Amino acid sequence: MTTTPSGRVVLDVDRAEHIARLTIDNPTRKNAYDPAMRRQMDEYLDEVAADDAVKVLIVRGADGVFTTGADMANAYSWYSGDGGEKRRPSQRRRLAVDRESFGFYHNFLTFPKVTIAQVETYALGGGFELALMCDLAVVGRHAKLGMPGARLLGPALGNLHLFFHRLGPVLSRRLLFTGDSIEAAELEHLGLFTEVCDDDDVARRTEHWAARVTRMPADGLAIAKTGFNLVEQTQSYIGEEATGYLMHAFATNLRFEDDEFNFVKTRAKLGTRGAFTVRDEHFAVPDEDA
Repeated sequence: MTTTPSGRVVLDVDRAEHIARLTIDNPTRKNAYDPAMRRQMDEYLDEVAADDAVKVLIVRGADGVFTTGADMANAYSWYSGDGGEKRRPSQRRRLAVDRESFGFYHNFLTFPKVTIAQVETYALGGGFELALMCDLAVVGRHAKLGMPGARLLGPALGNLHLFFHRLGPVLSRRLLFTGDSIEAAELEHLGLFTEVCDDDDVARRTEHWAARVTRMPADGLAIAKTGFNLVEQTQSYIGEEATGYLMHAFATNLRFEDDEFNFVKTRAKLGTRGAFTVRDEHFAVPDEDA
């Protein structure tokens, strides 16, 4: 077994078992990832893709937290140019940054090895997308899933093709139009994931599914992955990458009315924690039927 640590991302490769394990290791931020971490994950994906001994890639987070997606603590610095200027970034700058980001998700979606998501707790934002992109997913019943970033930038966020194809139009609209985060137990009956189990069993069941996949011939798995990608590209995913980064670039340039929640301005006045408090108050709508 070889272990390749790099900052807040760790890759373990067990060629005897034919399994690689990619761990997002940023527990103080609930395993949120910034652009540097995302680029490191991308490099590891290339490394695993070229390793003929590996059949399966398990994606997981340290300390039992999958990932809460992009780290919002420094999100607004992504769009600054090399000079770090303070002015509002141009649309071309937004498109360039988002193109790189969505290129990573596209590469993960078309990754040539079988991918398994190990989701004990949070899978939010980009983390939710990663879980949906995996070929197999083992999810804890109390895991929180969703796109809370929709409450910051509106529903035009993320890979719309992925949401509609994996979740269906009804659930996709609910999550994106409300920004709700829901427990996996609410979705168990829909069969969206390979297995929904008790939170404490997620790691063990993930390893079980990985071992089952490794019994298959490597060439057969590679052919199947390419075939599945072809079917999705021809039937439902045409334009997914460009649509993703184009919609996200537009969303980061929203105009907010006086009675709408503006996270950027609120964060500048109250700080991140205060902004999230105001956000939660803004989106709280009493449900008389609950």
